[in-house]
Parts: sequence; C-alpha cells; structure tokens
Amino acid sequence: MSISTPAGDSSRQTSPPAAKKATAGAGRPPAARGARPSGGGGGAGKGTRPGGGGKPRKPITPVKVSQGRSWGPIALFSAVGVIAAAIIGYGIYAVSVGPKDYKEMAAGISGISDFRKSDPKLTNTRSHKSGSIQYAQAPPVAGDHNISWQNCMGDVYDAQIANENAVHSLEHGAVWVTYRPDLPKDQIDALASKVRGQEFTMMSPFPGLDKPISLQAWGYQLKVDNAGDDRIDEFIRALRLNASLEPGVGCSGGVTATGTTPRELQQQQPQGQ
Repeated sequence: MSISTPAGDSSRQTSPPAAKKATAGAGRPPAARGARPSGGGGGAGKGTRPGGGGKPRKPITPVKVSQGRSWGPIALFSAVGVIAAAIIGYGIYAVSVGPKDYKEMAAGISGISDFRKSDPKLTNTRSHKSGSIQYAQAPPVAGDHNISWQNCMGDVYDAQIANENAVHSLEHGAVWVTYRPDLPKDQIDALASKVRGQEFTMMSPFPGLDKPISLQAWGYQLKVDNAGDDRIDEFIRALRLNASLEPGVGCSGGVTATGTTPRELQQQQPQGQ
C-alpha cells in the first residue's frame, strides 16, 4: 500500500546526500577526522614542551669541564725569573767590587812595584809625542808615548820593540812580558804559551834586565827569576785590561814591526837602514 505525500509538504522530504554527509565520520576521534591538536599553530611551537601546555622550555646551562693547570709554562717562567735575578745580582756585585778588585789583587802579589802610588805624576802623564822618549824605568811602565801602539793581540815578538809604542799599548790595558835574550829556550816557550793568542798581551826580548823576566802594565811592574813563577799568572790575571786608562780601546791595528825606533821614525829612514 503506498502512501502519497502532498506535493506542497516539503518538510517531510529527506535528501539522501545530506544524510550521508551528516553521518560521515561519525564515531571517529577528532584526530582521525583531521582536527588540529590544541594549542594552535600546527603542532608544538618553538620554546614549548612536547605534548602541549604552551609553557616555555627552560634553558640548559652548559657544564664547564676543568682541564687543570698547565705546569710546563709556569715552570719555564719560574726558571727564567731565577736566571734573570741571578744575572742582575751578579751585575750589581761586579759593579760594586769591580773598580777596586784589580787593585786589591795587584797589592796581594809579592814583590810588585806600584808606581801609581809611588810616582802618581808619572802614571798621570800620557801625551802623544813624536821621536824618542827617555823613560826612568827599564822597561818603562807609563808616561808619554808614541801616537801608534804596538799590536798586542797575544803577539810574541822575537826581537826588541820600541818603548814608545809599547807604552801606548800599556795605556790600552795590555800586559807586556819582557825577558833577557839569554833566557833558556824552554822558559821562553813557557812564557810564550801564556801570551800567544790572548788579547791585550804581548811579549818581546829586552836586553839589560836586572832580572831574567819583567812584566809591565800601566803603572805596575813585576820582576821574577823564572817562567815557572806563579806570580806571572797572577799579574796577568789581575792587570790585563783592568789597568787600562782607555777602556774599550782595542789592541789590534797597531805596529807589528820590531826595532827600537818609533814607527814614524822607521817610516822616515831610507830603505835598508
């Protein structure tokens, strides 16, 4: 039996497609139906904890790892400091005792003659003069002298040298070792070994000495009987360079020729004389 519906009653008519849309997805959870999670913005944003809530993430403080001290540089700097302190201390000591040290050493040498005390006028005289000069001592120890000095770089001369040139070397701080020509060869060789190659020393024969060996520095003289006398080394050690009246002036570049005539007179002599 069919029931007819009046054509004007539209409230009772149902559209099948609309009913399907209303029931589509019924019974499924919101996530399955494409719903966005709470909090908006398409998932957990920057600075929020996972799982929502919207609270800012607590910053993580980096953990510092102690690597310990590096003892190598510390030890090096300490050692350098100790060495520097030692050098400075020695410098202060040397400055405080240096100027008087050589005088005390010289005063302790038995038999030494100190003309700086006995004849200060002689040792304070130091002008450059030409020609021959007469000296009160033989060999001379101080006084006026030639403008050219005798080379005293450990030179061992086998013949006499000019006094005027030798005294100029003494002014520079040289020790002049002289000996009688009749001194035995082994003793001459022993003396030469103390001089040869040692700057601010020189050696030459000197006829007429009252002792076999005589040593000179500016204002000082020591005469001994043989080359084995320990006072020779003491004299050289105490007065070489220390007795200089012109510190810093060298011994090289001087006269190397032998002969008793001063340099400028040698140059004026005719050839063969």
